[in-house]
Amino acid sequence: MANKVPFSTRVMGLFAAQGIRAWMSTHDYRAYLYDPNMDPRFGTAEPRIYLFWHEYILVPLYLRGHCDIAMLLSRHRDAEILARVAGHMGFDCVRGSTTRGATAAMMEMRRLGKQSHIAITPDGPQGPRREMAQGAIYLASKSGMPIVPMGFGMSFPKRAKSWDQFAMPRPFSRIRCVLGAPITVAPDLSREGLEDSRLHVQRMMNELTLEAELWAEKGGTRAGDSAQRRLSRVRPMASPLPVEQQLQMPVGGEWRRSA
Repeated sequence: MANKVPFSTRVMGLFAAQGIRAWMSTHDYRAYLYDPNMDPRFGTAEPRIYLFWHEYILVPLYLRGHCDIAMLLSRHRDAEILARVAGHMGFDCVRGSTTRGATAAMMEMRRLGKQSHIAITPDGPQGPRREMAQGAIYLASKSGMPIVPMGFGMSFPKRAKSWDQFAMPRPFSRIRCVLGAPITVAPDLSREGLEDSRLHVQRMMNELTLEAELWAEKGGTRAGDSAQRRLSRVRPMASPLPVEQQLQMPVGGEWRRSA
């Protein structure tokens, strides 16, 4: 596969990754986690499926490379540059979608899910926007991996005229991330069960996204949130917060303005 990628595509992927690092480094990042142990920087003791909408893919690309995450990307030619970018940013890639290579991609994700996290944009690669397909639910049901829904928001981003209204942050934007609590999907779901779970996860993703967008628009901080930065290539050792410390962290909470 690698030797079939044109040299020009490889070069564009490298320069695009460098450009994304430079551009995304100018912003102010804060995150709120409903379960602090769901941050992928804590390793792969329990591999998870991270879901976020396609329009905000730049945020996890920049913040959480080198965290043992395999990202599902389509086999479309236009996604080849994105695959090269993801590789340079510290992600493994699985190629496939609901229309091309779905079976092979599902098998590969189940294999990787035994030791790595999986990241999926469940409304990609063609939409509709913020409507998820059943693939991630099926994978969770078959593999036993919990789903972690994620929401991102930017302060007044520039939107592309594409199906997903792809979000580009303006210089020195506020970018906010909200990670939901893990969702366990029952094994061997029926068709009706898959659809019920899909609607539930889709609703959670949209709620978290609206929550993050409102937070980014309003600014300030939030009780229990934390500043975020891009991880280095050599990922430092980290461990989940002890139970005593977790219990002290408020769930929910109001925004408060910085002094």
